[in-house]
Amino acid sequence: MDNELDHENVEQSLCAKTTDEELNKSFNLEASLSKFSYIDLDKELEFKNDLIDDKEFDIPQVDTPPTLESILNETDDEDDSFVLEDPTLLNIDTIDSHSYDTSSVASSDSGDRTNLKRKKKLPDSFSLHGSVMRHSLLKGISAQIVSAADKVDAGLPTAIAVSSLIAVGTSHGLALIFDQNQALRLCLGSTSVGGQYGAISALSINNDCSRLLCGFAKGQITMWDLASGKLLRSITDAHPPGTAILHIKFTDDPTLAVCNDSGGSVFELTFKRVMGVRTCESRCLFSGSKGEVCCIEPLHSKPELKDHPITQFSLLAMASLTKILVIGLKPSLKVWMTFPYGRMDPSSVPLLAWHFVAVHNYVNPMLAFCRGDVVHFLLVKRDESGAIHVTKQKHLHLYYDLINFTWINSRTIVLLDSVEKLHVIDRQTQEELETVEISEVQLVYNSSHFKSLATGGNVSQALALVGEKACYQSISSYGGQIFYLGTKSVYVMMLRSWRERVDHLLKQDCLTEALALAWSFHEGKAKAVVGLSGDASKRKAVVADRMVEILFHYADRALKKCPDQGKIQVMEQHFQDMVPVIVDYCLLLQRKDLLFSQVYDKLSENSVAKGVFLECLEPYILSDKLVGITPQVMKDLIVHFQDKKLMENVEALIVHMDITSLDIQQVVLMCWENRLYDAMIYVYNRGMNEFISPMEKLFRVIAPPLNAGKTLTDEQVVMGNKLLVYISCCLAGRAYPLGDIPEDLVPLVKNQVFEFLIRLHSTEAPPEEEIYPYIRTLLHFDTREFLNVLALTFEDFKNDKQAVEYQQRIVDILLKVMVENSDFTPSQVGCLFTFLARQLAKPDNTLFVNRTLFDQVLEFLCSPDDDSRHSERQQVLLELLQAGGIVQFEESRLIRMAEKAEFYQICEFMYEREHQYDKIIDCYLRDPLREEEVFNYIHNILSIPGHSAEEKQSVWQKAMDHIEELVSLKPCKAAELVATHFSEQIETVIKKLQNQVLLFKFLRSLLDPREGIHVNQELLQISPCITEQFIELLCQFSPNQVIETLQVLECYHLEETIQITQKYQLHEVTAYLLEKKGDIHGAFLIMLKRLQSKLQEITHQDENTKEDPSLKNVEETMVETIALCQRNSHNLNQQQREALWFPLLEAMMAPQKLSSSAAPHLHSEALKSLTMQVLNNMAAFIALPSILQRILQDPVYGKGKLGEIQGLILGMLDTFSYEQTLLETTTSLLNQDLHWSLCNLRASVTRGLNPKQDYCSICLQQYKRRQEMADEIIVFSCGHLYHSFCLQSKECAVEIEGQTRWTCYKCSSINKVGKLSENSSEVKKGRITPSQVKMSPSCHPSKGDPAVKKATSEPVLDPQQIQAFDQLCHLYRGSSRLALLTDLSQKRGSESRRPFSGSQSGPAFNSVFQKENFQLQLIPPPVTED
Repeated sequence: MDNELDHENVEQSLCAKTTDEELNKSFNLEASLSKFSYIDLDKELEFKNDLIDDKEFDIPQVDTPPTLESILNETDDEDDSFVLEDPTLLNIDTIDSHSYDTSSVASSDSGDRTNLKRKKKLPDSFSLHGSVMRHSLLKGISAQIVSAADKVDAGLPTAIAVSSLIAVGTSHGLALIFDQNQALRLCLGSTSVGGQYGAISALSINNDCSRLLCGFAKGQITMWDLASGKLLRSITDAHPPGTAILHIKFTDDPTLAVCNDSGGSVFELTFKRVMGVRTCESRCLFSGSKGEVCCIEPLHSKPELKDHPITQFSLLAMASLTKILVIGLKPSLKVWMTFPYGRMDPSSVPLLAWHFVAVHNYVNPMLAFCRGDVVHFLLVKRDESGAIHVTKQKHLHLYYDLINFTWINSRTIVLLDSVEKLHVIDRQTQEELETVEISEVQLVYNSSHFKSLATGGNVSQALALVGEKACYQSISSYGGQIFYLGTKSVYVMMLRSWRERVDHLLKQDCLTEALALAWSFHEGKAKAVVGLSGDASKRKAVVADRMVEILFHYADRALKKCPDQGKIQVMEQHFQDMVPVIVDYCLLLQRKDLLFSQVYDKLSENSVAKGVFLECLEPYILSDKLVGITPQVMKDLIVHFQDKKLMENVEALIVHMDITSLDIQQVVLMCWENRLYDAMIYVYNRGMNEFISPMEKLFRVIAPPLNAGKTLTDEQVVMGNKLLVYISCCLAGRAYPLGDIPEDLVPLVKNQVFEFLIRLHSTEAPPEEEIYPYIRTLLHFDTREFLNVLALTFEDFKNDKQAVEYQQRIVDILLKVMVENSDFTPSQVGCLFTFLARQLAKPDNTLFVNRTLFDQVLEFLCSPDDDSRHSERQQVLLELLQAGGIVQFEESRLIRMAEKAEFYQICEFMYEREHQYDKIIDCYLRDPLREEEVFNYIHNILSIPGHSAEEKQSVWQKAMDHIEELVSLKPCKAAELVATHFSEQIETVIKKLQNQVLLFKFLRSLLDPREGIHVNQELLQISPCITEQFIELLCQFSPNQVIETLQVLECYHLEETIQITQKYQLHEVTAYLLEKKGDIHGAFLIMLKRLQSKLQEITHQDENTKEDPSLKNVEETMVETIALCQRNSHNLNQQQREALWFPLLEAMMAPQKLSSSAAPHLHSEALKSLTMQVLNNMAAFIALPSILQRILQDPVYGKGKLGEIQGLILGMLDTFSYEQTLLETTTSLLNQDLHWSLCNLRASVTRGLNPKQDYCSICLQQYKRRQEMADEIIVFSCGHLYHSFCLQSKECAVEIEGQTRWTCYKCSSINKVGKLSENSSEVKKGRITPSQVKMSPSCHPSKGDPAVKKATSEPVLDPQQIQAFDQLCHLYRGSSRLALLTDLSQKRGSESRRPFSGSQSGPAFNSVFQKENFQLQLIPPPVTED
């Protein structure tokens, strides 16, 4: 949208008239404008029903509507009372009572918190919709407002009301009345009255524009006669004194008005004239003490809707600070609806607006209300019974806070946000059409009246905060126009007509956008359309004419704006941006006549533009959207693409065009020269109805190299494939490359093609040419595909005599060509006989083929002269048999020949027909390519139902006979087969396996789960002797893997296994088994013996040996021995531990004793290091004094100074310091967390309770009305309150451990649904609780009442507090400090109760320490200083 004030003298011929002329015209056409909304309703009924949102959800009806008094008495559901967030916002003392807050907030509101609340924006559609609104300054009125302020001290403008007249109120109490021509007609009131009454704060004009109501800042109301300018009434007692009038509104009844004052009250004013005396009666509709109303809106109906049934109720919508109310003033006062806002920003402005809209073919009023950034729409209907029914429509979510809402018509709404931006929105699609900045208006705000500054500022803080952004009196709408009152001006906004919107874009040189907008009008998809009337075809015609004008203008502009000099690419780019737009819209408008005549002639003036134009046509031609191109354009098109060497494009275009108007011979020649074979065939077929000539041309190219046995070039292969497809299309009745042959030509074309194919010789044939050259060529080119073409053709044949003759003739020729020649491969011959077998197998077959030919083919395939192409020949024969050719052979002869030729798949095919499944196993085992598939085959036969028991037995027997072969082939598959189907015969299988290596492989696959065999070991009941047999074989063939395997095996005897391992001298394995048996000392002795033997090897070694692998062996053996001791020390007492660790230490020290200090051993340092390792590990299990005593007793360390063991002792002390620091830190953390938890728990237990109501939730009587002294009051933390007798009557009291525990009746009844089974555990979960607060019947739970006291019993947690503590615990689960320490304490406790097991299983390990991502970060031990 633009402000047109500065553009009046520069408008072009394509654009609208000046703003003032339009405005005056619009004022003069008042009657038509007043019907604007009604016309829109008709349009909406007729054309927009599909856009209406049908997903309405009804607000449930109540049996008896609530009274106004009952609603006013309701307490608001807000938990917190209103507290002003920033008291400086309402610094009333510093504001002059005569100054008025009329400046714009656009510049001063950048820090407003409501502007920071930005949600997802609505879709940006300005480029699509253009400028929707016209924004104009009313110069006459604006000048006179400024003049009145200067000349008569009228003051600044404060309020505006618009009907056929415009009324502007001022701050010094004057009302200026202007007519439609912006001339000042009346100046009502005087500055002296203004000094007494204050500023005009509200205005209202009645329906017939005869009366004006003025509300003043000090609370007075005046009524004026607009015809004569007389003061009719001056009302001073209609509402409480000392409050400003915020709103005053006439209803449709001229004797009835409503007003709203700054106390938040609403009053009904009834005007009467009795005996010539004018009176006014006032009635309070809503008291501000029950909730302040700050916005009222009566429902006004247009004259054409005055008989609408809803008008008899005289509906009034009111917005308080917490809810919306809709009441009916007639025939009697009645509340029809209340609707709470929910939570929102307390500074946001409540807004109301009525409008009649069409929904489901009925016109009804719709109320829009909002506070903040969500607009709700309520549709109000009157049902058959006469009651009012309210349904909620789809609401509108915005990304800004609103301060004004205006309906401009039933489909378009205009919103003003808190930073003075206008948003034009389509209601049904919720699409934002335009955004306009109106800060230049300098909008007047009504803040001073909401703060009631003229009467001393005696308003609530909440209402004053709302008033900061209130501009109710500054914006008025009438007849599709919206008037905005500024501090020195009046602006008017209205929707542009569709022509204006298009012309506005043209004026800005946005031709593409103008065409797009015009097309949306043409298609009926545009929003906020004004000025298009009549039926759809008439509207389309009007818009199409305008679009044609724009297209001509666009074409002229494209040529004029073309760069005169520069590169050709720049010119091409210019036209590529513009010419496609013209082509697109001409074709959319179906104006090909325009496109190929005037537009084409115009663009042909420029050769570049002409080329771009022709290229634009290509996609439309290829998609068959453009037919009927003129011959000249078609010729130019082909020539243009030829010149640009785009021959593939030429071919694609030709096959989509009607080429009968072109020079056919020239086109054919061009196609042949450029190898455009598809186009050539198309031209022959469509242009000349000639189907054979293209075939002859293609045959001449591919036949000679094929006959000479040469390899075809890629080009020739493409031609051959096209030839096959072309023949297939002709025989199937389809046109090539697309479409269908005309039905009357189909039989003729088929006959021509057949006659051509079976010709004995080609035309102009050389004497050496063989017979049937065309069929021979196609068979050599691609036998399989050519036979497929024939098979498809035979499918389509009807059984008439001629068709049968053609089929037999073709088959005879095929046999003659292929069988009598030796230059065809076995695969090609096999393809022919497979084709014949399929044809002969058909039920309605009429072909005859000599059976001896099939025998010849069998000999040819099974008894070749050489052994080449074995798999190819087998595959060909298999296809022939599967296609039905088996009936042509003697089966026994076929099997003999197949076995001789080693065609095992053929044998399998034949045996399967005879159900000789056991023989098929031999076929698989003999076939090296498929031998591994034998396992799946046996498994399928034995498991799939449908095979008899005898067949399964024979297959199993055959498998048993070949078991050694199967095991050697794949042991794991053989084991899986045996385990799955014959687990009880495992011992039989073992006996059959004489080869020990094969037996070992079989048993390993069967017993070792790591081999990947998919069998349930529990179901496979294997005796221990078999497992022990496997272990013995394992000791022989793979001794290194014995321990790993024993760890996963389950079923074996320890004693027998130990004997086996001792037999093969596997000491490590024996030690492992002894440890598993529980003989820790025996296992240790074996490991110690191994270690000692390794140490002896080192001591007797030659000193010259540099590299010693035995030292590494010593280290490995020592580590294994230490691990054995560590694993078992937890389960032993101190004496038993010493029996393990000290012999180990002795063994490590022994070699060092043998070497004297004078001649130290080669490995003495390494041995000392290993000894140190032993000492470090045993320190965790043996007391430190014992270790030191043993070391000091040793002669190696006992002699000399303490320096040699200084490192060992210092290391032990460091470890002690580190563990002490860790313990102190852990204790400190635990104490801090425990203190924090207990503080939170204490705070939750001692928090006071706030009852939601002052009556019992069961008997609904106020608690103070019960007189029984024994009756107590029970208050729960959920806010519900009960008499104890009432709770007992509902069985909500339980005696537990001498205490009465209560449950909230309402909460427990809600939770009982679906949870009846949980009753037994409710006590544990804390749902059954003791009473929270007990009060005597005389006590009142009012604020500050000391009589309210806690029960004398000790405090017990209620469900909400238990839930809070659970959340606290959940918060510190995971990797928190509290959780870590809890797990540590559990672990310590479990250690003290249970010996530490090597398996590390149990509840102690179901903790955070077991998680993969656990990281424990600890302080390193302190560094000791020398």
